Amino acid sequence: MTADVSARRGLARYTWLVLAYTIAVVLWGALVRATGAGAGCGSHWPACNGQVVLRAPSLETLIEYTHRVTSGLLGPMVIAMVWMAYRRFPRGNPARGGAVACLVLTLTEGAVGAALVKLELVAHNASVWRAVAMAVHLTNTFLLLAALALTAWWASGRPAMRLRGQGLAGALMITAVAMTIVVGATGAVTALGDTLFPKTSVGFELSAVHFLERLRVVHPVLAVATGIFVALSGRVVRRLRPGRTMERLSNALVGLFALQVMAGMVNVILLVPVWMQLVHLLLADALWIALVLTAATALAVEKEAEPAPLPEPALPHPAIA
Repeated sequence: MTADVSARRGLARYTWLVLAYTIAVVLWGALVRATGAGAGCGSHWPACNGQVVLRAPSLETLIEYTHRVTSGLLGPMVIAMVWMAYRRFPRGNPARGGAVACLVLTLTEGAVGAALVKLELVAHNASVWRAVAMAVHLTNTFLLLAALALTAWWASGRPAMRLRGQGLAGALMITAVAMTIVVGATGAVTALGDTLFPKTSVGFELSAVHFLERLRVVHPVLAVATGIFVALSGRVVRRLRPGRTMERLSNALVGLFALQVMAGMVNVILLVPVWMQLVHLLLADALWIALVLTAATALAVEKEAEPAPLPEPALPHPAIA
């Protein structure tokens, strides 16, 4: 029994590691977009400029090729995770379903990346289709991060989720998740606009000619509104689903929201430098994962047990008093 528990915990640790690696890959992908290196390998995929082993590559080619290699390594890592989940967990365990979801989303993530290259929706392409593709890419990335986090969560022994019959807690968490995905998608489009049309002053150019410049105002407004909703929802759900885990996660939501707002303000003030874009994205990923785990805890089939109340102090006997 001890060996079995240890093996399952091993999957949880491995999945958390894969999640951390995936975040690093996502950040490197943002670097590819921010530096305009998306066309570093031309329109070739999976080869780079028709080569498998690069010879005297440019800096842009190295950045793009590194992203492809690290992204490609994610596939075998997730396949190993699925194998471990089916070996170590019984049929019906949510960790199995989570691992399969990770594999499917990893494949779609690669397909979207390949489509961006083959359709030449990279580098200086400022079309509507590229904006749509970036939003789809970010949505798939968020779903992949959520699947990885949930798989690690369930492999750690946490109960599965149930959406039906959850009342106000379910409505708040589902709405918060949906709103956060929309904010992430608009953030991806805004980041694209910042790359193609670098900001020269603080503020938003509502009279700008290109739609990517005019859309810059949409993301911060939605982000602040969604952040407030998410933070308040975390507080409400904390009262509806009391427990130590829920308390920690709701506090994390509030803290990460505050950091994200400050990072967004600094990003605008500094005219969105590349390093600050990466920090902003990292905080967005952390906030998203915290929200997903909060929802998983709030909508769990088995609720967290309340801590036992402390015994009341014994009152002195009247005769003694």
